[in-house]
Amino acid sequence: RILREKVRARAQGSSPRDLEGHASSHLPSQHCSWGQSSDLLSRIDLDELMKKDEPPFDFPDTLEGFEYAFNEKGQLRHIKTGEPFVFNYREDLHRWNQKRYEALGEIITRYVYELLESDCNLKKISIPVDATESEPKSFIFMSEDALANPQKLMVLIHGSGVVRAGQWARRLIINEDLDSGTQIPFTKRAMDEGYGVIVLNPNENYIEVEKQKMHKQSSSSDGTDEPAGKRERRDKVSKETKKRRDFYEKYRNPQKEKEMMQLFIRENGSPEEHAVYVWDHFIAQAAAENVFFVAHSYGGLAFVELMIQREADVKSKVTAVALTDSVHNVWHQEAGKTIREWMRENCCNWVSSSELLDTSVESMLPDCPRVSA
Repeated sequence: RILREKVRARAQGSSPRDLEGHASSHLPSQHCSWGQSSDLLSRIDLDELMKKDEPPFDFPDTLEGFEYAFNEKGQLRHIKTGEPFVFNYREDLHRWNQKRYEALGEIITRYVYELLESDCNLKKISIPVDATESEPKSFIFMSEDALANPQKLMVLIHGSGVVRAGQWARRLIINEDLDSGTQIPFTKRAMDEGYGVIVLNPNENYIEVEKQKMHKQSSSSDGTDEPAGKRERRDKVSKETKKRRDFYEKYRNPQKEKEMMQLFIRENGSPEEHAVYVWDHFIAQAAAENVFFVAHSYGGLAFVELMIQREADVKSKVTAVALTDSVHNVWHQEAGKTIREWMRENCCNWVSSSELLDTSVESMLPDCPRVSA
């Protein structure tokens, strides 16, 4: 709309700033031909117009670069002002603010990984276990005694989305504190109480690589007897059309992002696959007499899928499952009667509720009890 107004203004000899606050009275006629609009647009300095567009997506790659740090309470605060994180760093630039938020989120993901190793003494284990050097890989975290502990093993599974191993919710990490948004308090308490610990990473399903641009060599001749002069005129028109199209695209999306392709990680291409893979290669091999799961949101669905695929094994090793706001559905996932009966006895789903803690909450599904969190 703004671009059309500027075209109209240029045609009438007025300045673009004259249009401010008067958009409705200066819209171009609906009968203005495409050719006329294109001709007018070609005379506008698009680079000048784009100076008012969003800044480059060029963000720091460290917390210090963002001028933020976690204080002694685990709260993210600006190192100069002491203020919490501000999403709307630049007014009226929502996409830029969102990209900035995502860049900070990636830094926090790496920060939590470091805490799992340094503060919780967990080991980063690469998967697939037999991966070649060149294929895509993921990883999980385990305590030193995860497979050898003869008594107890705790397995943590987060939900879907941008969160990675060690996180429950990125939003809580940024806006509240590390204790609210990460699995670190769970990990530390479990280890203090004698559990081995395995932290799953169900959303790390692929790596992204940039698509290589294919440069097709254009032939100087198309194999016809077209006269040289006619071909030159046609090529000139084609170049002008492409130039205008590129100008429009540049103005509409001045920071066209790179085209990426996804290379999926073998046998870990989804949260459900990941849960089964970690079970087969780690949990099933663990010495622990009692295995416990804590699964949040989509992690609960992944656990139910694990039960469907490895029912006998899960029943023989798993003692209890704590679900939190689980989104599993025993009907849609076609969990059999024996699984539903086992879940009623061995699982509990703590759900968002205004009731007192552990108050029974009605459920439409015939699986595990639901209680207030």
